[in-house]
Amino acid sequence: MTKLNIEKINYKKFLLPLVVGLVIWFLTPFKPVGVSIVAWHMLAIFVATIIGCITQPLPIGAVAILGFTVTVITGEVKIDTAVAGFGNDSIWLIAMAFFISRGFIKTGLGKRIALVFVRLFGKKTLGLAYSLIGVDLILSPATPSNTARAGGIMYPIIDSLSRSFGSNPEDKTERKIGSFLTFAEFHGNTITSAMFLTAMAGNPLAQSLAKAAHVNISWMGWFLAALVPGVISLILVPFLIYKLYPPEVKETPNAKKWAEDQLTEMGHMSLAERFMSVIFIIALVLWVLGGTFKIDATLTAFIALSLLLLTGVLSWSDILQEKGAWNTLTWFSILVMMANQLNILGFIPWLSKTISNSLHGLSWPIVLVVLILFYFYSHYLFASATAHVSAMYTALLGVAIAAGVPPLLGALMLGFFGNLFASTTHYSDGPAPILFSSGYVLQKDWWTLNAILGIFYLIVWLGVGTLWMKVIGIF
Repeated sequence: MTKLNIEKINYKKFLLPLVVGLVIWFLTPFKPVGVSIVAWHMLAIFVATIIGCITQPLPIGAVAILGFTVTVITGEVKIDTAVAGFGNDSIWLIAMAFFISRGFIKTGLGKRIALVFVRLFGKKTLGLAYSLIGVDLILSPATPSNTARAGGIMYPIIDSLSRSFGSNPEDKTERKIGSFLTFAEFHGNTITSAMFLTAMAGNPLAQSLAKAAHVNISWMGWFLAALVPGVISLILVPFLIYKLYPPEVKETPNAKKWAEDQLTEMGHMSLAERFMSVIFIIALVLWVLGGTFKIDATLTAFIALSLLLLTGVLSWSDILQEKGAWNTLTWFSILVMMANQLNILGFIPWLSKTISNSLHGLSWPIVLVVLILFYFYSHYLFASATAHVSAMYTALLGVAIAAGVPPLLGALMLGFFGNLFASTTHYSDGPAPILFSSGYVLQKDWWTLNAILGIFYLIVWLGVGTLWMKVIGIF
């Protein structure tokens, strides 16, 4: 009889999250006035869970399960409310994106597309990154789901391209090219999301909330205001990542001939590839035009997966074996539930009100900078960009206008940073867990590089962006 070994667990890594969580919990008698006991306890559990996701005494999914269990067993959230988080449509869109990407890999279509990219732009790795981000830029104005864009469209191509160069997380060769391309796409997606009103679901929400405050944002007004800081970011950020997080493979002088030989070896497109191509185009059209037919991005992803199953491109076994999707579905659902509860229980509204009161009497430029800094760095408490916009946009815009910030400037700047604050964590928005869970970028690298690039965005978008909006007459 085979002896079953117990999994080894580094219990020392539980120490920091446990201590921090307990300290916050037992500081309840000293909690700020206006914050309920249950909201304070929820904060303690959430912070402990986030720290646990960083120290990782267990895989991130297991840490999230522990946080979920503590949340319910202590009575902060009822079980019915807690499990409802697993029904979040954005989270299921993330899972569907993993499954769709599996179709690209299994059929070889992803590899074929990757080889075409290599043939066209394969002389330098940096050129490949710019070309992939260029595709994201072209798609972004008509694709109001940055998650669908990154997960359903771009990630399968990046994954196949990386593997074509022998770079994959399974054999520890991710730094050859995959790590760089994955992280460059994440930031390319973040920038393009900020550049167009219709490039991310939270942007139209911000427009609607601004309108309630009597500030009207047009599609063209948003685009023109974002144009200069957006173009500067698209040019410089991939280069900065290339320098800060360089790929091992920098030049591929024989890439064109190699790609042509590989394409010749692959031969004509198989039936499975043709099915995958058609289904991908259907999904792309529905992601772009779904609003016209009242079909949202998540339903589109389910339609695409159903077609992949019906045509035999994917089997149910393929779905069950896609561990990254099920892992992400678990931990991201739990973090979103916790973050939402912090808002529902009143902690986030209290925090926003406190900021408002503390800024009374300051000049409007200083107020704008402080509000954006607070908005940006408070995103460490959120697992959803749209949820963060929902929770804070109205309150912060109200504070800005009351302090004398030109209304349209304040509304647009908060709108832009409703995307740019994704440069924080690996759970910051929809694309983050998809690209992070691929395994190409380590968590410490993700957080460190994001922290550096976050400062870049604050300088370029707050500094250059404000000057540019002055030039074009926004204020």
